[in-house]
Amino acid sequence: MLLSLQAQAHRFAPVLLQLTEVDSQQYQVVWKVPLQATSPVPLEPRWPEGCRPASAGAPQIEGTGRVVSWRLDCQMLGEAGLVGASLGIDGLGANQTSAMLLVSLRDGREYQQVLSAEQPRFTLPEEPGAGQVMTDYSRLGIEHIWTGLDHLLFVFGLLLLVRNIRSLLFTITAFTVGHSITLSLVTLGVIGYPVGLVEFSIAVSIFWLAVVLTQPDRGGVFHRHPWWLAGGFGLLHGMGFAGALVETGLPQANLPLALLFFNVGIELGQIAFILVVGLFWALLRRPLGEWQRQLRPLPVYLLGVLSASWCIERGLEMLAG
Repeated sequence: MLLSLQAQAHRFAPVLLQLTEVDSQQYQVVWKVPLQATSPVPLEPRWPEGCRPASAGAPQIEGTGRVVSWRLDCQMLGEAGLVGASLGIDGLGANQTSAMLLVSLRDGREYQQVLSAEQPRFTLPEEPGAGQVMTDYSRLGIEHIWTGLDHLLFVFGLLLLVRNIRSLLFTITAFTVGHSITLSLVTLGVIGYPVGLVEFSIAVSIFWLAVVLTQPDRGGVFHRHPWWLAGGFGLLHGMGFAGALVETGLPQANLPLALLFFNVGIELGQIAFILVVGLFWALLRRPLGEWQRQLRPLPVYLLGVLSASWCIERGLEMLAG
């Protein structure tokens, strides 16, 4: 079980199919899949029958993915090219994953679409729509926060730390402000960061929070002002979010919009998680009765054990890499 949870805490590993028109009906294709397969069924890109791929280059390792690039000749499609044609990916359902499709045409039109098991194909319309960017990147933000066990556990730890609604509001807001700042700065290329060190530091932030929760003296600075801890460590978590967004791919024509709604998706996913935890606790309080006090340390111990294992795992990865 612990190994399963460790796997879920690994960095977001997106599937990306990117096509850039470099000459009339000639496209440079970038195909990125996770290093760790989740199914024996392969992920395969699909394009119109009138397109012919050239031989692919040698695979490259980038972050959490394996990247292959090649040329795609679509001159047989006629003057419209890929507009009105269908692109897609096979194997999404079996691998329980989604994918980002990015298409850039020479005339400046850019398309982006999240492909899923329910919608594995996308037909390029005459004009790309901003509404699709908002929907797709909100969905990606929600997906990232809900598949990022480390981020969810940090939020869970904040819920254990804070005992009243007012302080919780300040604390979650501070975490949001913190990760929004670094998410924006990294995505826009203002700052860079060593991925391994940040992932290790995120694990340390959860372990530190677990240590704070074990302290019997609630008069400490982090108990009295938990928003300082949340905001500070939020800066680290924002870099983790940014890494996922950059690996997924961004539409340059709608970069600010994609960034904004990826952040919106993260916040929606975060709020949904808090509501689920609150509802779960409300349902358990009465049946637990006097057992509440005895069981209270258990989630803190779980937080500590998992974060300690991630610290060791990511620390070793960082030293080896």
